[in-house]
Amino acid sequence: MISKTKISKRAAKKTNIELVETITAAKKNNPEIASLLSLPARKQVKKNLYEIDKDAKDKGTVIVPGKVLGKGELNKKIKIVALSYSSSALEKLNKKKIEASLLKKELKKEKKLEGDILR
Repeated sequence: MISKTKISKRAAKKTNIELVETITAAKKNNPEIASLLSLPARKQVKKNLYEIDKDAKDKGTVIVPGKVLGKGELNKKIKIVALSYSSSALEKLNKKKIEASLLKKELKKEKKLEGDILR
């Protein structure tokens, strides 16, 4: 894990305002999430639904500090918190009635996010 100063320096280089606000919100109480979000775009996390299904525990919260993609199926009843979602992933999650929310919104609601962080 990297220091909060280094996270701030990395966030200053970002051009996506939504991403910068999410990093800022996560920096104090969730430094691990903030450091993963501050990585260069080519190294950021991208998870397909089948990967989340394989790695997640049933009836828990899964935190994806990146984008959720729509390849595969999700068969577990979990809550997914991610930076963003592809349209196909959102469609599949809504069809299965799986709760999906944005990382920024959850960080503002709860200061400390609890759940499995997928890398």
